[in-house]
Amino acid sequence: MFRESAQLLPQPCAPGAKALPLHRMLLKTAHRATWVFSALSLFTVVATVGCKKEHGADVVASVNGHAIMRSELDRTYDDQERGKQDQQPITEEQAKSDKLTILRTLIDAEITEQRAAKMNLTATNEEVDAKLTEMKSHYTEEQFNQMLKESGRSLDEVRRDLRKSITLEKLFNKEINSKINVTDGEVSNFYNAHKADFNLIENKIHLAQIVVTNQPSQQAGGTNLQGSKAGNDTDARKKIATLKAQLDSGADFSALAANYSEDPQTASNGGDMGFISESQLRQDTQVWDAVSKLKAGENTAIITITPPGSKQPVGYSIIHLVSREAAGQRDLNNPAVQQSIRDQIRNTRSQLLRSAYIEMLRDQAKVENYYAEDIFKAGSGA
Repeated sequence: MFRESAQLLPQPCAPGAKALPLHRMLLKTAHRATWVFSALSLFTVVATVGCKKEHGADVVASVNGHAIMRSELDRTYDDQERGKQDQQPITEEQAKSDKLTILRTLIDAEITEQRAAKMNLTATNEEVDAKLTEMKSHYTEEQFNQMLKESGRSLDEVRRDLRKSITLEKLFNKEINSKINVTDGEVSNFYNAHKADFNLIENKIHLAQIVVTNQPSQQAGGTNLQGSKAGNDTDARKKIATLKAQLDSGADFSALAANYSEDPQTASNGGDMGFISESQLRQDTQVWDAVSKLKAGENTAIITITPPGSKQPVGYSIIHLVSREAAGQRDLNNPAVQQSIRDQIRNTRSQLLRSAYIEMLRDQAKVENYYAEDIFKAGSGA
C-alpha cells in the first residue's frame, strides 16, 4: 500500500515519454487518492468492529468507561435477600430479573456521582467524618460495632455509602432544590383549585412519622440524609429502639426523621404525613389507639407494621402528633395552610425534576450493561 501511495505523487517523465497535461495529471492523482482513502477507511471500520473492547467477567456494566463490579451487584442483591421475611425459593430467572433492577439503580447512582464530581460536589472526607461522628453518637462503641457486624457491612462500606448519600444531597440541592421557587400566586391558585380539601368535614390530625423497615430499598442513594438502612429484622428493631431512646431524651423528631427514617415519601420532609382524617385513622385500630391518647408534641410507643393477613412484620414506626384541626373551612390566611401548600408544591416539583434530571443524565452518558447483554445472549441463543 505504501508503494501504491508513493505512486500518487507526480513522477518525472521517462526519457522520450510524452508528458501528460497538468490538469490530467492532477485528475488522475485525485482518482487514485480517493481509492486509497476509501480503502483505508474500510480497513479502519473493519478493524474497529472486529476489535470491540472486551470486559472482564467481574465487570457487569460501565458508565462512561467506569466499571461497575459484579461484587457490588452481588452484595446489594444479598443485602436485599437478607431483608426479606418471606424466604421462599426463587427461580434463576427471578434472581436475574431482580439483579437487573438493582443494576439499573447502581448505574443511575454512578451517573449522578460522576455528574457531582464534574461539578466539584463530591462529599469531602471532612463531611463524611462529620456525618459518621453524628451517626455513632447515637450508639455506644460496642453497639455500633455490633450493628456493623449484624448488617454484614464494614466501616469502609459505611463511609462509602455516607459519601454517596451526602454527594447526592449536594447535587440535588444545587441542581434542583435551589431552583424551585413557589410563588404566592401559585399558592393562591392551588388553594382556590383545592379549596374543598381545606374544608374539614371532620376533625383531622396532623402527624409525622419515623419508619424503619426490614425490607430492601430501591431508592438510589438512599431515602434519608444519612443513607441509613436496616439490613434485616434484628437490625430494624435495634435501630427503631435507638431512635425511640433519642426521642425520649429530647431529640428533635423532624431531624431524626430526615436523617434516619426509611419512608421515601416522608423522610425528606422530616417525616411529615400531613393531615389525616379521624375516620381514616380509625381504620387502623393499633394506630388510632396509640395516636388518640397523645397531646400535641408527643410521640407514640414503637408500632409494629404488619401487612393485613400476615403475621410477619415488615417494619416499625414511631408517630408524632403535630396538631389537631377541628372541622370547618381553613382559610388561605392561615400560615399553616400556606406552608402546607408550599411544601406540597415543592415536594411534587422536586420529585418530578429529579426523575427528569436522572433521565437526562442517563441520555448523555455512555452506558454499557454487560449483564443484560449476557442474559439476552444466553436466553435468545444469540
